Amino acid sequence: MNKYKILFLATLSCLLLKAYPQSGYSIRLHLKPYTSGKVYLGYYYGKIRALADSAQLDAGGEGVFSGKERLPGGVYFVVSPSRAVLFELLLDSLQHFSVAADTTDLPGSVIFTGSPDNTVFQTYTRYTATKGKEITAGQKELATVHTKADSARIKEKMKKANTEIQDYRQTLGIKYPNSLLSTLFQLLKEPVIPPASKQPGGKYDSLFAYHFFKDHYWDGVSFSDERLSRTPVFEPRLDKYFHDLVPPDPDSIERETDMMLLESRVSKPMFQYLLVYFVQKYVNPEYMGQDAVFVHLFEKYINTGQAEFFTEKYRKFLDNRAYSLMANLIGAPAANLEMVDTAGAPRNLYDVQAPYIVICFWDPTCSHCKEIVPNVDSIFQAKWKQEGVKLYGVMVDGGREAWLQFIKDHNLTDWIHVYETKEHLDATEKAGQPNYRQLYDVYQTPILYLLDKDKRIIAKKLTYQQLDEVINLKMRKPKSN
Repeated sequence: MNKYKILFLATLSCLLLKAYPQSGYSIRLHLKPYTSGKVYLGYYYGKIRALADSAQLDAGGEGVFSGKERLPGGVYFVVSPSRAVLFELLLDSLQHFSVAADTTDLPGSVIFTGSPDNTVFQTYTRYTATKGKEITAGQKELATVHTKADSARIKEKMKKANTEIQDYRQTLGIKYPNSLLSTLFQLLKEPVIPPASKQPGGKYDSLFAYHFFKDHYWDGVSFSDERLSRTPVFEPRLDKYFHDLVPPDPDSIERETDMMLLESRVSKPMFQYLLVYFVQKYVNPEYMGQDAVFVHLFEKYINTGQAEFFTEKYRKFLDNRAYSLMANLIGAPAANLEMVDTAGAPRNLYDVQAPYIVICFWDPTCSHCKEIVPNVDSIFQAKWKQEGVKLYGVMVDGGREAWLQFIKDHNLTDWIHVYETKEHLDATEKAGQPNYRQLYDVYQTPILYLLDKDKRIIAKKLTYQQLDEVINLKMRKPKSN
């Protein structure tokens, strides 16, 4: 074969390699001082750490992670035979490379071949490790100093190290603007609020500062970039945004979730990640009333066939939760309760007339109820009753005799004590109608609801102390001591 033909074939090979990138992945390892054992390739998925592959090391500490399908881009890590994380690496467009390291000298000994992104990443890792030691040393020194001058000197030194890290990130971000590393730096970057002199009126404005920070929080970040989900920094940034910057009312949250989900639609993995994140966050929310966000997500995305990735079991759970919550959202009319009292006489909820009604779902055999229900009665007798509040107590389980005995033993007078008869429960099930447990999402006890005079839900699933605060607020009275 002549040299021109060899040159032609080599050129053709390079062109084909660019036009048709290598399929799958192959990461060759040389890890000292291992002479055997299995190592693992792990990845982040939000706050979860999982394993993607394993490799058997030979007597020379060599092995290979390989597969026929390319791995999703993101931050990965190598795990030792003893299940300790050795070092992190980046996977993006190039997934055929090698890495060598002396595991007794990390991260300084890690060397990548054939992966420019990881070479830069390791240089950055080593740099930040050095600066991190400076900052840690400063923190320890700060705890032992006794003069303001020394304290100021150490703080300035630590500030300088932090600034140098930020500058280093900015330099790399500018030099490699389309890299995964640059995307990671954007996630770590905090908006810099203009100085007071540059704010409206030339003075500090807290409202302006809040809006500026919130409006620029996601600068340079694309919600269609599926690599974000496989990093350890994206989910904490989401957490901070929704906890610190988004108003906690359902309408505000729904606008933000819809915006992010809309932008992520072009990337199915990212849409899936965000929808799962929001569903898990609001199916059992931190604050009362935010379950309306979950209902919104269910109606707009899950129940319209856009969440086929949920397992059948989890989808059934979401269906049940959604239909249980739809009937008891804050501000919605409460479902009527067709119950009978201790004498068997009808005492339906909608027959009760009062400016406020507290519903207490309880079980006389429940240990938590045995502790809480007498406290509910105490505040009712001492305060709520004089304010016109009526207490509608629903026996959920425990049996009629235990229920009546508990009422007698704890002198729970002036309550409207009720329960559902078996005949009514059977008729409800036969008609295919939801029962009160579904309508009020009663799957544990005790549970308290607060209704207004029109039987609209004001508050739910709060402690009796929190419920008292809501009643005080509604009645515009200071909380009693």
